[in-house]
Amino acid sequence: MSKFAHMSDIHLGAHREPALRELERKCFAEAMDMCVREGVDFLLVSGDLFHVGIPDLGVVNDAVKKMREVRDAKIPIYAIYGSHDYTPTGTSVIDILHTAGILTNIMRWSMEDGRLRLKLFTDPETGAKLTGIAARKVGLESKYYEILDRESLEREGGFKVFAFHSGITQFKPDYLSEMETVDIENFPKGFDYYAGGHIHVRGEYHLPGYPRVVFPGPLFTGYGVRDLESTARGEKRGFYVVDFDDKFRQMRFFPLKSFLGAYLEVDVGGKNAPEANKELQERVGRLEVRDKVVVIRVTGELAGGKTTEIDFHGARRSMEERGAVWVYVNRYGLTSKELNQARVLGEDAATIERSLFKENAAKLKLSTKELVGESGVGRATELLSLLRQGQKSNEMKKDYTKRVVDSGAQALLAKDLLEEEPE
Repeated sequence: MSKFAHMSDIHLGAHREPALRELERKCFAEAMDMCVREGVDFLLVSGDLFHVGIPDLGVVNDAVKKMREVRDAKIPIYAIYGSHDYTPTGTSVIDILHTAGILTNIMRWSMEDGRLRLKLFTDPETGAKLTGIAARKVGLESKYYEILDRESLEREGGFKVFAFHSGITQFKPDYLSEMETVDIENFPKGFDYYAGGHIHVRGEYHLPGYPRVVFPGPLFTGYGVRDLESTARGEKRGFYVVDFDDKFRQMRFFPLKSFLGAYLEVDVGGKNAPEANKELQERVGRLEVRDKVVVIRVTGELAGGKTTEIDFHGARRSMEERGAVWVYVNRYGLTSKELNQARVLGEDAATIERSLFKENAAKLKLSTKELVGESGVGRATELLSLLRQGQKSNEMKKDYTKRVVDSGAQALLAKDLLEEEPE
């Protein structure tokens, strides 16, 4: 019996806070150690190993140390690009690790008569056949599925794994209703396991011709408020181990243990500011926070007073004094009758940004395509993300400025994958 590990959306380097960065490092190390202990024959990463295509070298160095241990245990690491693995210049850390032999990028393709032909990669130890389609930075991969030569892949025998980094229309979560997705009918049928990534919710799905479509979810907290909140609420993070021989036998989810979270939601709707502050402080005081990452969500419209009258800093300080590893207070859903300025409601910054882009496009009577190019809101949010990236350690200010400006310009002019030459 053979077995492989399937993980995705690791997003190494996603967090700036030292406490979260350390937890991120510990979770990745725990996952690598578990793969070695379980004796998997290979490890498959379905995209977004790092949070950006050119991450901080300290983050890369820590990750390579653990991946080297996995390789030394004779466990090869296979991967595909995720949406965060791209760079405007076309070369990312994934390519460097592929060249260095740390991992193998399994997307191998060619264009023949207007059709995208994928080449199956065979794991030398188990004979498992792997292929897949990488994500694009702004969700343009659906066109690749539309021109994919599925028949040649379906004719292949043996145990087959198809890796992908996309949302699937039939399995789209409600909160991602506006997200671009790929119809499952455009996937090749008959693979034993469909190793998904990109969706930050764990899920196992079955449809005729597609027996096991699996999303492991993020390995740690992913990134953003929604991911952090769901992890703090106790949603298990981890990866799958799949047993097989000439066919699929079983799969098991392995949760990580390096992360402890605590979550509290406080609805202050209808209360004035002093009443809301009193309730927040009392409930925070009863919360068990030692050695945990704590997320507090405060919602509702105050009947009187200002939101600034609520002592969030004091609540945060009291939890840190009681041993909390890190505290985040989400106030995006909090407002006041006295707040007269325009306000875009959303549960996190990313949601608000997307709403603003769409709202302004409507005001200007422009389609999303006319406003920001072919990739619409996705390209606009990508550009915003590039323009606010932080300065790297030991990077001179002039080099930082040039890198940000060049990345932004290249993102706007980025070529499509099918215009590039395959390996």
